[in-house]
Amino acid sequence: MVRNVGTIDRALRVMVGLVLIAYAIPLGFSQTGWNWVGWIGVVPLLTAFLGTCPAYSILGVSTCERKSG
Repeated sequence: MVRNVGTIDRALRVMVGLVLIAYAIPLGFSQTGWNWVGWIGVVPLLTAFLGTCPAYSILGVSTCERKSG
């Protein structure tokens, strides 16, 4: 797999993923009927840890730094 997620993008994905999962559990959030939506936070965590985003691949986007050579 080609890496297409840069460092800043990865950090933001981890933060968003953790907040969403905290909402799902709920840690610091009130219990609502919509807490299950927080489990979507697994997706940004996976893409951050793998360094590749399928949506970026489809759209031809990359936030990785270009290597000069």
